[in-house]
Amino acid sequence: MISSIKNTAAKGYLKAFSAAALSTVIAGYSPLSTAGATFKIDDTKWLSIGAGFRTSFTAMESGAPNGDDWSNSFALNNMRLYLNAQLHEYIKLTFNTEISNNDEIRVLDAIGQFEIMPEFNVWVGRMLVPAERRELNGPFYSAVWPIFSAGTPFEPSDFGTSIGSGTAGAVGRDDGATVWGSFMEGRLQYAVGFFRGLRASANQEDNILFAQRIAYNFLDVEKNPGYYTSGTYYGGGGDIFTIGLSHQYQEDGAGTAADAGDFQGFTVDVLYETVLGNEGVVTINGEYKNYEISNGYSTATRDSLMPGFNMFEGDAYDVSGMYLIPGKVLIGQFQPYLRYVNVMPDTSADRDVYEAGVNYIIDGHNARISLAWQYGDLMTKGLDYSSDATGDDVHAITLGLQLQI
Repeated sequence: MISSIKNTAAKGYLKAFSAAALSTVIAGYSPLSTAGATFKIDDTKWLSIGAGFRTSFTAMESGAPNGDDWSNSFALNNMRLYLNAQLHEYIKLTFNTEISNNDEIRVLDAIGQFEIMPEFNVWVGRMLVPAERRELNGPFYSAVWPIFSAGTPFEPSDFGTSIGSGTAGAVGRDDGATVWGSFMEGRLQYAVGFFRGLRASANQEDNILFAQRIAYNFLDVEKNPGYYTSGTYYGGGGDIFTIGLSHQYQEDGAGTAADAGDFQGFTVDVLYETVLGNEGVVTINGEYKNYEISNGYSTATRDSLMPGFNMFEGDAYDVSGMYLIPGKVLIGQFQPYLRYVNVMPDTSADRDVYEAGVNYIIDGHNARISLAWQYGDLMTKGLDYSSDATGDDVHAITLGLQLQI
């Protein structure tokens, strides 16, 4: 969905890289699912299964191969199977699959979960790296459909299409361990993770990636599996006001072996949701990011034909507001919304996007239809953070269907 710069071999490389990364991320995330069927084995053992499906149609101005006409793109964004099990009173297992770019089934999550007490739990295996709310919502639990394709810049674990050499994970996941828990009756939540991060490339010393998140619930306590989140509860969670802080750091986490830089990212995110007297629901999501690369990774390397692991440097923010209209129309409720995203790289031109849309909520996150209109140059500049990045303001329309059980 992203059209990048067109005039050099380096730009062609970045265009392909951006498209692959974005299509993967759109397909990527899901908090641990509430499975469709649970099979009880005994008092402490059970097995549950479920499934999730997302498909969409997108049309973008000047997005056709000739560069002049509107593109017309149908996509199977997600088709995944969920498997969860409890093996012991304190031990659980999660195994989720997802379609890959070539329609093969791949491992999305594989987590051994030692859940001992509310204050202290340990997950090991392949899982979401602790990050800001958008990352931990995933596409299935976000408030709007195009949350990744025209959002703030990605974390390192977002850029791979598969986990291997030269990547820092894939679709928001990485191999490692996370310690998480909550205090004050769930009001204060934390997650601390240790992951492989960038493999090879700039990271010749095999430094690990550190990731942390802490959140405080000022009103009603959000209830999600593990350290994952949701972008809205459609009023079912009561009155929500939560502020989260997240941080990631990896020495030699960006650039090339010859010109490595240390990656560090800070994020603040806010969710406010209240149920009005007429049973309408107001939801506001916001996030601010500051990413830095220090001790290396020069502009010349970033602008070269092979720029290495090319992370964002700069500031970005994303804010959206929506209103769930009370009362059903046929089988669902309408939820119109507005959104604005602004990305301000230190090394490249600024880019933004305006968005307006409406969700038709049939069964919360389990069944909804979304229509979104967008306008801006974030969709054309994409992930190109080189000093001469260019892109036009264009219109785009997306219609999406989401189903889960």
